[in-house]
Amino acid sequence: MLVTIPRGRSEPVRVTEVYGLRAGVDGRPDVADRVVLERRRWRAIAPAVRADLNARLRERGHRGGRWAMGETPVERLLGRELCVLAWAVEQTDLVDIPAALANWAGLKPEERWWLYHVTAAATGGPDDAGTGWRKALRYALAENPVREARR
Repeated sequence: MLVTIPRGRSEPVRVTEVYGLRAGVDGRPDVADRVVLERRRWRAIAPAVRADLNARLRERGHRGGRWAMGETPVERLLGRELCVLAWAVEQTDLVDIPAALANWAGLKPEERWWLYHVTAAATGGPDDAGTGWRKALRYALAENPVREARR
C-alpha cells in the first residue's frame, strides 16, 4: 500500500493498493486507488493511525515509521486497516472523527481486515464514497456512540 501526501497543503491524500507480484494475476491491475481523503480529515486521523500502526510494527521487532510528503509505503495489512478508517471518515462530520478513531481502535486487526475485504470487494474505489459498505463503515465507526470508559 502507498499513502501519497502531496506537497500542496490543500490537496487530498491518496491511499493506493499496489499488487506487486500479484499484479495481473486473476485480472488484478498493477495498482488500485482505494480512497482519496481531504487533507483536513487526514490531519485529524494521521497522528492516531501512525501511533497505532507503529506500536504494532514495534511489537513485531520493526522500526516505526512516519508520514512524509510524497509516497509513504505501508505494510499491506496495516494499509488495509488504514483504509477502513479512511473510508469511515471520508464523508463524516469532523466532530465525529474522534468517535471513529475510538471505535476503530477498539477493533481487533482481524476485524479490520474482514471489514476491508468486504468493503473493497463491493465499494473499494475512490469514487464509491457514501455507498454500500462505505456508508456502513461511517455509521458503524463515526456515528456509533463511544462510552467514555473506552477512550
